[in-house]
Amino acid sequence: MIEAIIQMQHVFKTYPSQISALSDVTLEIFPGEFTFIAGPSGSGKSTLLRILYCSEKPTSGEVIVHGMHITQPGFKKIYQLRQAMGIVSQDFKLLKDRTVTENITFALEVTGHPREEAKWKALEILRHLGLEERESDSIFSLSAGEQQRVAIARALVNSPSLLLADEPTGNLDAKMTLRVMDILTDLHQKGSTIVFATQFTGLIKRYSYRVIQILNGQILDGRKADTNKIHQG
Repeated sequence: MIEAIIQMQHVFKTYPSQISALSDVTLEIFPGEFTFIAGPSGSGKSTLLRILYCSEKPTSGEVIVHGMHITQPGFKKIYQLRQAMGIVSQDFKLLKDRTVTENITFALEVTGHPREEAKWKALEILRHLGLEERESDSIFSLSAGEQQRVAIARALVNSPSLLLADEPTGNLDAKMTLRVMDILTDLHQKGSTIVFATQFTGLIKRYSYRVIQILNGQILDGRKADTNKIHQG
């Protein structure tokens, strides 16, 4: 039996203002799945992803990622957890004092890649995303869409086994959105698990991936995975 790479059991998240962001969320995502987390702005998609990469803690409930019980008291393996995943957040989290290429090579160097190899990998992913001419530019000189592509490049450059992407195509035009989706599809076909939060129903309809619908912090439709169809790489 295939064990889920992500398990959330009865997860609640309530902020100090008493705003309920997640309410009794239970779901499983299996290795090799491409899953859309679908819902309008404010539905809880971002909160769900931030809990998965330990940027926030749930108010209650159990969360297991890569076999790690990340909601256990005293969990201290956040760095180890994030080494195994790629993250694209809505605020990009780029290093403002580094160039485009340096933002990407930094992600590789901290995981032990030699500097020359890191630079080669960075330039390769930048070419795929149409940013090769911006490789030496400051982050400050980039548009929001270009910064988003750099954030995507940084998340993808290490071919992560698990990618968590929060509205990764939100600032991109239609042509670049499809290019990014082609790259993600290729990563998925190589065996990576992808969790893609979006509010764009047209994008969801274009691809025949699993959809988990969320509204007001509650899962409306999780469409259970068919583990017989999960790509094993």
